Amino acid sequence: MKKISILLLAVLTFSCVSKKKYMALEHENGQVKSELTKTRVEKEDLEAKFAKIQTRVTEYNAKISSLKEDVNILTEENNSKLETLNSGAVISNNAKVKMRATLKNVDSDELSKAKTLKDSMNLAVAYNLEKAIKNNNIDEDEDIAVNINETVVMISISDKMLFNSGSYIVSSKADKILTKLAEVIKSEPSLDVMVEGHTDSRGINTDKIRDNWDLSVLRATSVVRRLQHKFDVAPEQLIAAGRSSYQPLTDNKTWKNRARNRRTRIVILPNIDKFFALMAENDTSIAENKIVD
Repeated sequence: MKKISILLLAVLTFSCVSKKKYMALEHENGQVKSELTKTRVEKEDLEAKFAKIQTRVTEYNAKISSLKEDVNILTEENNSKLETLNSGAVISNNAKVKMRATLKNVDSDELSKAKTLKDSMNLAVAYNLEKAIKNNNIDEDEDIAVNINETVVMISISDKMLFNSGSYIVSSKADKILTKLAEVIKSEPSLDVMVEGHTDSRGINTDKIRDNWDLSVLRATSVVRRLQHKFDVAPEQLIAAGRSSYQPLTDNKTWKNRARNRRTRIVILPNIDKFFALMAENDTSIAENKIVD
């Protein structure tokens, strides 16, 4: 009987201890589950916050890219912005940069004479024009005289280089000098080119030529047509003018002097306003191409 009581007491004691441990484990399990739930909630909350931050970062990056594009566009617009001169001509910052690059090659004494922006552009155009003449080997001799006065270039060509005596038909021997002349003209679309016919004082009267006025005008027109049709010079750049015998280089008393007076003078006139307009068109074209790209 005593043994049975001891055994029952032991069983009851063991059962009580196991139940306490079980309850403790249950409690611990509940805490773990609670912690896991809390951790999961915190994780989801952090993920949500991270997603919001990521969205804001993406938005900020997009704004930064947009601002960079705006800065580039504004910079280009500023460079292409046209400044109006007193003459009504315009020039962009891009044109100014090109002008300054050219002016670095201009003689310092000549450069010091430039008092205005237009003076500076005149010098730049004149420099480019003189360079084009040298590059095309238009050399002076007894039949060709080149005179550069500020921005105006005057090329005087002897009558015998272009025409047969008393004729206004351009001869084939003229093509050598006209080829070089055409290259100079085509090198700068802003140029205006006046072709002047000059005669000596001897009178002329034929079925087609009434007097020296006719002869001088017909010769100038023939040269202009030759430049346009054979050498592809833009006709809007060309001007034909006749001077008759009223602007001689010397008197007409001798054969040699009369030969000097019979000439065709090519007057190359840099048109600054047209030059500025072409520069503006070029800047606009560049800007439009960039926008399309």
